[in-house]
Amino acid sequence: MKLHGYFRSSASYRVRIALKLKALTTEHLPHHLRKGEQCAPSYLVINPQGLVPTLENDAGAILTQSLAIIEWLDEVHPNPPLLPKDPLRRAKVRAFAQAIACDTHPVQNLKVLARLRKLGLPEEQVTEWAAWANREGLSACETLIAEEAGPFCFGDTPTLADLCLVPQLANARRFGVDLAAYPRLLKAEAAAMQLKAFADAAPDKQPDAE
Repeated sequence: MKLHGYFRSSASYRVRIALKLKALTTEHLPHHLRKGEQCAPSYLVINPQGLVPTLENDAGAILTQSLAIIEWLDEVHPNPPLLPKDPLRRAKVRAFAQAIACDTHPVQNLKVLARLRKLGLPEEQVTEWAAWANREGLSACETLIAEEAGPFCFGDTPTLADLCLVPQLANARRFGVDLAAYPRLLKAEAAAMQLKAFADAAPDKQPDAE
């Protein structure tokens, strides 16, 4: 398999964690987002959105969107499972993951921040926008799992929720968000980072890290 990504992309980070939890190897193909390499015509043929990650499986099929990629991996390589068997629990995990991947991360990603700069916002306001988006999303996520014993987001093993949470917390730190307000999220992160798969998937461990 081939994984098109970028070391600092939180969506790519999610997929890297899933691959490492499932002990799957991929060829890493970096696309430098800040240099616009994701907009190269050759890459747009593969992913017309010009986003990362993109996964090419062993048969050459193209998969885009991190949550879709992770769920495909979970169906094809079911151990360890990243979604609970119980339908209600599975829906709760997906809701948490989507709160981050659909409603928090996109509002503060590179494309949106670049647009804000282009519209003339000063850098401090751009950074505050990103911090605000993270605070809003993380506050909701803290409440969503407040009654979950843990140590992970939903129980004693990592799920899709943790794969989304850990990269988002890294984003929040980059934008100067005070994470002390989210003790339950930090508890889940601490449990995750004890696992080699999460540690090895971190941005600073990637071959294209700067």
